Amino acid sequence: MRRFYYSLRLAGKSAWNRRSTLMLVVFSIALSTTLLLGIEKLRTQVKESFVQSVSGTDLVVGARGGDIQLMLYAIFHLGGATNNMGWDSAQEIAKRDDVAWTIPISLGDSHRGYPVVATTRDFFEHYRFREGRRLTLTEGKNLENLFDVVIGAEIAKKLGYSLGRKIILSHGNSGAHLTEHDDKPFAVTGILASTGTPVDRSLYIGLQAMEAIHINWRGGAPIPGMHLTPEQVARFNLEPKNITALLVALKKRSQVFALQRDINEWKAEPLMGVMPGVAMDRIWSMVNTGERVLLVVSALVTITGLAGLAAVILAGLGERRRELAILRSAGARPLDILVLMACEGCLLVGAGIVCGLSALLLLAWGLSPVLADNYGIFIYPSLPTAGEWALLGFIGAAGLVTSLIPAFRAYRMSLSDGLTVSI
Repeated sequence: MRRFYYSLRLAGKSAWNRRSTLMLVVFSIALSTTLLLGIEKLRTQVKESFVQSVSGTDLVVGARGGDIQLMLYAIFHLGGATNNMGWDSAQEIAKRDDVAWTIPISLGDSHRGYPVVATTRDFFEHYRFREGRRLTLTEGKNLENLFDVVIGAEIAKKLGYSLGRKIILSHGNSGAHLTEHDDKPFAVTGILASTGTPVDRSLYIGLQAMEAIHINWRGGAPIPGMHLTPEQVARFNLEPKNITALLVALKKRSQVFALQRDINEWKAEPLMGVMPGVAMDRIWSMVNTGERVLLVVSALVTITGLAGLAAVILAGLGERRRELAILRSAGARPLDILVLMACEGCLLVGAGIVCGLSALLLLAWGLSPVLADNYGIFIYPSLPTAGEWALLGFIGAAGLVTSLIPAFRAYRMSLSDGLTVSI
């Protein structure tokens, strides 16, 4: 143990004497560590944001079809529903004793490529994301009047919309020539804070507003010659007949399977209930190729940094032959030389890991507000997770193995080779 202590101390002094050269090695390992852990943290945060785009919802109910398709259009507003579910069925589900709250959602219209979501005030009250976070308004107020619209953070930023802005909705959500509801403009009354979910890219209106803009439409087109002003429309019965989907939360989560069975056997119409967590995991498993590529790239960068460590130490062995020979002549055994070189490599790797981890914490502290505001990615300074500790262990183990390469080279050097002067 004492020999190891002296070897470690001697390795530290030797490395300090060559600090100008070895600092580049430490910088390379630190950069590799920062990149590897940064990608791992970013990967886990992006996955968490994706999987927890909706939180606290026990079932997503819609017309019978594919569970992934239902999640894509109900939560991410991608694609469209082949069929709608009846408003009567939605009300019956909401009145059940085991249901805590429901959020109706109706889709089909858009604005400049962004989906329009018709819902109720319950959406802003009960919708949760990322471990129970609730929606908040950075400006304005919630839906109050018939032709009010609340917009997501990304829409406000990219389109430059502010409170009071008048906007026109388009019928449909795809195609180059969409018919506009230009006779019934909406006023922006609220702007939501960034969430990193599809909420940022959506516009929210009331269910009655969705009915109002289509009241003089039949078969997906306006009725010729029938023009109704917003004031006239407000006098009609605007209760919806159909909705796209229904988000359901239960009083006791243990009852989810019973409710799911009842919904799947619904007699009034063919419905299905999907548990968001299960469907989200399935969707992520289909689109997670990118994260694997990022991990491979960062691993290659780490290997490159460790290869640089071995190259620098090996290149310096020629200049250190006399130093090592003097140590041998002073009584150091070949094993002591091996331990000395291995300790030196481990010190460099350890210093690189500490510097890389510190740099990552500083970057997370400095960039977290920017990432949250602009990209909806929430990364906070924190101690490494279990997965990150495993990566640090991988870097340390790889550094030890890499350090043994020049250590064995020095171990094989003979005393005469180090003391012989070539002429």
